[in-house]
Amino acid sequence: MDVTAQLADLLPDVFRAIDLTGVLLNGVLGGIVARRRRFDLVGFAILAIFSALGGGMLRDTLLQAGPPVALTDPYYLATALAGAVIAFFVPLKGRWWNRMFMVADGIVLGSWAATGATKALAAGLGVLPAILLGVTTAVGGGMIRDVAVGEVPAIFGGNTLYATPAVFACLATIPLHYQGLDSMGMLAAIVVGAGLSILAHWRQWKLPDAEAMHLGGRVRHRRRAGDGAPDGDGGPDGDGGATVSGAPDRDATGDAPAAGRPAGDGNPAEGGRRPSRLEGWWRRHLYGDPR
Repeated sequence: MDVTAQLADLLPDVFRAIDLTGVLLNGVLGGIVARRRRFDLVGFAILAIFSALGGGMLRDTLLQAGPPVALTDPYYLATALAGAVIAFFVPLKGRWWNRMFMVADGIVLGSWAATGATKALAAGLGVLPAILLGVTTAVGGGMIRDVAVGEVPAIFGGNTLYATPAVFACLATIPLHYQGLDSMGMLAAIVVGAGLSILAHWRQWKLPDAEAMHLGGRVRHRRRAGDGAPDGDGGPDGDGGATVSGAPDRDATGDAPAAGRPAGDGNPAEGGRRPSRLEGWWRRHLYGDPR
């Protein structure tokens, strides 16, 4: 019992250390973006603040629960600026840095998602707003940073899963919050968020885009011989006009075109288009076609 009590007393300090570590790492990440854009020290500082504190400030502003914690606790601003200074003087890159950052960022992702969701629930909001504010806390700073430098936010797609692990981290902490086990909820969110984030980077998991989820297949739109209507317009054959893969196109008479000649290939009486002058010259001199 004494060990459990000591652990319960120690956990808030551990979570605060994780929180400040996340602020430092995201401040460094903002500085890395500033280095890539060749900004000066002021640019490093601003992007570090956006990246490290933007999500939490946005969450606290939406909750309207007083000034954001990033402004009332001096350690947050100081830690974010320290990350900017580190990135300004030390070019951080290489395999070991990337691996270390991936693991630490996954841990911080779960911690920030749980913090946002717990604060939303404590303010009397429901489950969906709690998930929204949890994800906003975890990824909102990166979105603000990317918009500030004129880039499409990375979480919008084309990258390994990042916002999705934050959603699952929120789902892990919400039931435990309702049981009065906020510390256990924070631990569960860290395990789930970090585990999914690291696994997604390792396995290169990405969410499919809209084109990949298109189930109707590709329909080729062509001019129908004779009436000029495109395929897919509910033509006279009554099948919607969709072209069946591998089946020969048919001309206005419903017969398959002759070998070597496209359907309605230039004779206006057959419903085809009139050949251009260059095309007519090519047919006459190369194929001996009088048309």
